[in-house]
Parts: sequence; C-alpha cells; structure tokens
Amino acid sequence: MKLTKWDPFREMEGMVGRQDWPFRGGALTPGEGADWAPRVDISETDQGFTIKADVPGVKREDVKITIEDRVLSIRGESRQEKEDKSEKMHRVERFYGSFSRSFTLPENVDIEKIDASFKDGLLHLVIPKVEAAKPKSVEVKIN
Repeated sequence: MKLTKWDPFREMEGMVGRQDWPFRGGALTPGEGADWAPRVDISETDQGFTIKADVPGVKREDVKITIEDRVLSIRGESRQEKEDKSEKMHRVERFYGSFSRSFTLPENVDIEKIDASFKDGLLHLVIPKVEAAKPKSVEVKIN
C-alpha cells in the first residue's frame, strides 16, 4: 500500500471547483501509471498562457507532451542513477519513476501553435490565445 500526504486545501479546491479558472485539472496527485507529478506555474497574458513545469534530472528525450480532446498532458520518466553496491544510502528524497500532469485547455487557445522549450530541468510551454471571432453583419436582400 502506498502512503500519500493528505492535503486539505486540494480537497477544498476540488469541492469548490474554481469555475473561473481556465485550466481545469492538473492536481498534484500522480496520474494513472505515474509515480510522481511535477510542480507547475501557470500564468496568463493578453497574448496567451505560459506553463513552467519543474522536471529536475529529466532529459529532454524523456519528456512527452500530447494534446487530445483539449487535454494537454505532460508525461515522462526520471531515472535513478546506478546504485553503487559499496555505497550505503541514508536518505533518498528525490522523485524517481514515471510522472504525469494533465490540464484541460480553455477554448480560446490555438493548440496548433503551442511552443515548448526545455532547459536545465525546466519545461516551458507557451500557449497562444486565438482572437475572439468578431460578430459580422450580413445584409439579407428581400425578393
């Protein structure tokens, strides 16, 4: 049985359900088949959204980003260094294994133009907004 740390604020957020927040989901509980979940910062400007995810010790090729049905998923794996049999470990606090984080994207983003970069264990996603469709006036001729 795997023990998890209880977070009462996460439960309260789930009960209240922030309807004004554009990114639904993304709880810190690991997804299906994941051992841990990276912490993220999400910010918004007039031009779009930015997601910064901490994935320390993970290589770029071990991270996969997918979008399906407006759900952006970040998955990957953090591999543990080879264990030296002559070395006795006293404490292991870093996360190892597979990780997963998913977010439901708002309707006003252009999923075709999402840009991702990766440097020094920080995954940086830029998600541009689309311009709102302006109402247009059409004159109908009467016959």
